[in-house]
Amino acid sequence: MNRFFVAEPLNINQHLILPNQVHHHWCKVLRAKVGDTAILFNGQGGEYTATLIDMNQKSATVRLDTHNPTNRTPPYAVTLGQVMSRGERMDYAIQKATEMGVRHIQLLTSDYCQEHLKYERDKKKLIHWQNIAIAACEQCGLNIVPSILPPIDLASWLSTHQSALKLMMAVSDGKFTPTRLPDDITLLVGPEGGLSSKEIELAIFHGFHAWTIGERVLRTETAPVVALSALQTLHDITQ
Repeated sequence: MNRFFVAEPLNINQHLILPNQVHHHWCKVLRAKVGDTAILFNGQGGEYTATLIDMNQKSATVRLDTHNPTNRTPPYAVTLGQVMSRGERMDYAIQKATEMGVRHIQLLTSDYCQEHLKYERDKKKLIHWQNIAIAACEQCGLNIVPSILPPIDLASWLSTHQSALKLMMAVSDGKFTPTRLPDDITLLVGPEGGLSSKEIELAIFHGFHAWTIGERVLRTETAPVVALSALQTLHDITQ
């Protein structure tokens, strides 16, 4: 069944005029007909079955029939600190991290970061990344949309961020492996050039564990997907 994100309050038996984007996609692109059903969610929890009851060229109205409280999120909350990269790499990292159930994505700058945003100047890019997360939720069945947080520098984030388990994707001589996972986890992924030695030392000082998965050096857009998948596997086998 088609799934659509709607950024407004939803309630059972409510009649709702679909937002223009949803109307265009469902009714025009997918050629929905009166009587067809879809799933609507607003990121506040759960999802609603909606029946299309009226439609014309300019608008469409649905009735919300049932509510399912399922969110399909992992039982632990992961904040991904992702140093920004350019082009499609960042799009991919956000899309796949969302599919793996990340709760928040904090955009970061670092010594080797090649992308530097100023929030007021680059709101469009932040909106673009948030929309990628929304589209990923529509596709994969998640009902809680991760927040894409405006960029800050890595050092400031390290000094203020608190979490029960802090993991940094970095090559290390140690073989640290998380065991039983806490409810709150932070994952740090560096840029295309990696984190500098100074940044790695600073992260360790603030309680991060250097985590190396396998023997290969992963790309910045691949690392969060592998790490989040590994966390899901660790959770499954320790329950």
